Amino acid sequence: MSKAYDFVKHCECFYVATMNNEFPAVRPFGAIMEVNDKIYIATHDGNEVHKQLRANGHIQIIAKKRDTREWLRITGIAEECNDVELKKRFMEECPILIKHYGEATSKHYLMFKVTASKVEFK
Repeated sequence: MSKAYDFVKHCECFYVATMNNEFPAVRPFGAIMEVNDKIYIATHDGNEVHKQLRANGHIQIIAKKRDTREWLRITGIAEECNDVELKKRFMEECPILIKHYGEATSKHYLMFKVTASKVEFK
C-alpha cells in the first residue's frame, strides 16, 4: 500500500466517496495515515460521512496530482477503529487533527481503517 499512500500524501487533498442510501456522496479530505498496509482516515461525528460508513462500509478514495493527469483510486471497505494509540499516532502525523479535536479520546474524533480490495493508478 505504500506506493498508493505516498501518492495520496503528495496530493495533499483527496476525495472520499461513500454511499448515501442509493446515491454516491463525495467530499474532500486532508488527513490520511498508513499503518501495516492499512489506510486510515479521520472524520468527526458532526457530519454524514461517519453515518454513511457505519451503514455501508464500501468506500473509494480518489486523488489527483496537481498539474498532471496522474490519479489514483483505492476501492475498499472502511470500518471504524477506536484504538486510542493509533488515534494518537494519527494526530502526530497530521497535527491539524489536534487543532480540531484536542486529544485522541475526544468523542468527536472518529477514525476509519480502509482495507483496500483494488488500487488503480492512471
